[in-house]
Amino acid sequence: MDTVYYNSPKKSRRFFSAKRIILSLVLIFILAGAAYGGFFAYKLYAIGKKVSADAPHQPSFLQTIKSLATDNPINLKSADPDRINILLLGIGGKENPAPNLTDTIMVMSIDRKTDRVAMLSIPRDMYAKVPNLDYANKINTIYQLELNDPTKNTDEKMQPILTTVKDITSLYIDYYVVLNFSGFRQAIDDIGGVNITSNRDIFDARYPGPNYSYETFQLTKGFHHLDGATALQYARERHDDPQGDFGRALRQQQIMQAAKNTIFSATTIFNPVALNNLLDTLGNNVVTNISPDEIASFLELAKELDTQNITNVVLDAWNKDSLLQIVHIPLADSSYSALVPRVGNYSETRDLAQNIFDLDALKRKRAAIAQENANIALINASGNNLITARIQKLLSENLDYKNVTVLNIPGKTTADVSTVYDLTNGTKPFTANELVTKLPAAISYDSAIPYPTSQGSKQFDIVVVLGKDLVGKYTMVEGTVQDLNNDRDTQDSQGFNNN
Repeated sequence: MDTVYYNSPKKSRRFFSAKRIILSLVLIFILAGAAYGGFFAYKLYAIGKKVSADAPHQPSFLQTIKSLATDNPINLKSADPDRINILLLGIGGKENPAPNLTDTIMVMSIDRKTDRVAMLSIPRDMYAKVPNLDYANKINTIYQLELNDPTKNTDEKMQPILTTVKDITSLYIDYYVVLNFSGFRQAIDDIGGVNITSNRDIFDARYPGPNYSYETFQLTKGFHHLDGATALQYARERHDDPQGDFGRALRQQQIMQAAKNTIFSATTIFNPVALNNLLDTLGNNVVTNISPDEIASFLELAKELDTQNITNVVLDAWNKDSLLQIVHIPLADSSYSALVPRVGNYSETRDLAQNIFDLDALKRKRAAIAQENANIALINASGNNLITARIQKLLSENLDYKNVTVLNIPGKTTADVSTVYDLTNGTKPFTANELVTKLPAAISYDSAIPYPTSQGSKQFDIVVVLGKDLVGKYTMVEGTVQDLNNDRDTQDSQGFNNN
């Protein structure tokens, strides 16, 4: 006999009532998710139109939705298939007396194979040639040069600073993002603040205030939850930092990491109000070449990034290993302080930027040079008496060469071009290549040279003849950290252009 199961009308009604409630809730969640996704897509589309309004190829709203919905977001453009380079610029904005000076210049690189992130901060006081113009200036003045040219679109206006950063780092910049102070403060508030740990007590009585005034900023050592205004102060303070602008760059990188962690936390990404406010803030305060249909790919990429293993590097001038030095740049009736490479070109900054995901490669190169232990002779054929001591100090103190001898040769003729004579028949290649690249100089393997190749019992492996071409690079008047800070205060308050 078959068993028959009987449900009472009340139990059946209760069952179907509960089932309808569950189905209704599921439907509500589905509709809410669709609405949230549509809202998110529309916000990205609208903001993309605003921040890159003159981009040549604007995606449609439908393309933006498709880019967010697909399991395979479009590929991000990059000159290097294994690496994406993004230039991040922070400017004062309209509220600042120097609205378009770049207070922050940072290259964020993403290794697409390992999902690692590296941040390279370029100090705003770095002295750089202005593209297409016959003068040089501090790098933080270059972004503003073509902003008011009505004949150029945003990408074209960005070219001077993009070209300059590429010259310093040898990196092609795939994307750029420009954010002003007001947008920075508001964005941090939109996500509910950020968590940081200060490694020291901070007390700065000269923090820039409104109307060319000063105000006090202080923060105790340890953990803090910062709102937007305090986060900006923490990111900008430099008078009480023993590392000056270089310490500030590290704090800026710290804030960026904290903000990224907060944005991708559940409290932000699933909070439509917070997300809406954040997107509105960014839309009103950001300039970028990231298009709306690329944002989905950036979000997918961001989720995979290894944020626990970020490499933070700041170009500085604080110790013997620093790649920059402080000098005085002469003007018609005065001078100002700036930062220049400690060697005669950007070879060291380029090497660092290229190898930022493998800094051990630079250590291996130094170890190879130490292993070669070459005997080097310096001969000054430049006609300038200062140059020999400067280059001897660079080689012996900064680059750790152990055997550098200065040869004084009476009556020698001057040379227009500096030359590295390799007398080892190429058996000490790392040393010869470094001298040629960094001084810089030409290379010669001719052993029959018109200069001494030994002194007493010491046989030289390499003879370096310093020519006239190095005079301008190694005879700048050296400056101090105090000089640099004073000139920064003047530039910040006046927003002047040194040329």
